[in-house]
Amino acid sequence: MKLLLAAALCAATATAAAAQAAPSTAVPLPAPRRAGPMSLEAALWARQSVRALARDSAVALADAGQLLWAGQGVNRPANGHRTAPSAGATYPLELFLVASRVAGLAPGVYHYRPATHDLEPVASGDRLKDLVDAAVHQAWVSDAAGVIVFAAVPERAARFGPRADRFVPMDVGFAGENVYLQAAALGLATTFAGSVQDTAAVRVLGLPAEAHPLGIMPFGRPR
Repeated sequence: MKLLLAAALCAATATAAAAQAAPSTAVPLPAPRRAGPMSLEAALWARQSVRALARDSAVALADAGQLLWAGQGVNRPANGHRTAPSAGATYPLELFLVASRVAGLAPGVYHYRPATHDLEPVASGDRLKDLVDAAVHQAWVSDAAGVIVFAAVPERAARFGPRADRFVPMDVGFAGENVYLQAAALGLATTFAGSVQDTAAVRVLGLPAEAHPLGIMPFGRPR
């Protein structure tokens, strides 16, 4: 993991020369909530794909952190296992947050670290417009308060041989549905979008070569 993060920071410097240098200090997230006003059944009933996002509304840092925790957070600290299942607990996914209007968080690209439930800065400055271009110009993405980016390091699942090509997409499905349900419980809107140009996304996020972008979930207040 340490090697992956170091590579991400180096790639961000080399490929995003126009961006300001990102601060080196990790941003702690509020502790994830374990209870809320909405039941699982109600969240399942409310879950839907919503692209109509309130353009000028911000999302609280605690809510952004809750979405990330739902996707890949640790729910069993004793062994580091997470909220979403993964074949053999290999956890090939890496989640990034592209923050635009997250209250209390400077705009920029951040890497979510499940073990410490915090954000490691990758690149500073609002990169939302660049991400819209990477997402084949889906204009609705520009209305998001933030975007969760799902990337994977397939080599972590290499022990499964050819089946790794099957298991990694399953991980994305599990994690994405968790984010959907958490968004519904928080009264937020989101949609999973798989149409992302790999090369452009790598440039925007400063991903290392071994991490492959698989999809994005822009989120915000419903319009």
